[in-house]
Amino acid sequence: MNNINSDNSNIIIKITKGILIAFAITLISIFVFSIVLTYTNISEKVIPIVIIMITFISIFISTIICVKKIKKNGLINGGIIGGIYVILLYIISSIINTGFNVNIHSIIMIIIGILSGIIGRNNWNKYKIKNGVLKHHFLF
Repeated sequence: MNNINSDNSNIIIKITKGILIAFAITLISIFVFSIVLTYTNISEKVIPIVIIMITFISIFISTIICVKKIKKNGLINGGIIGGIYVILLYIISSIINTGFNVNIHSIIMIIIGILSGIIGRNNWNKYKIKNGVLKHHFLF
């Protein structure tokens, strides 16, 4: 019984770590993107597409990093990381923007978050982390 509690707390720690890493990647990426927008002539029409890409990549990388050692229910745990990340991101942005509503865009983002977590978990064995750098094992 004690081993089950230890396994569950270990999974919760990995999921929490995955969400935090995804937020860190997102914050850094959005900061860099905002600098690029400020100093270039890139159209603001690309903002929604870039935000979706940043979201996907953030969840994908954090899932690869955090869920690769979970031996069971990895797809579910990857989906949980993606789903919780997007829900928290949406709630935080809705509070900051003084309005909370669920629309088709938010539902699509939740689905993208869950799918990117599942895809990240499903593809972790194709990638390795060496000296802090994520590398695809077929290329390097």
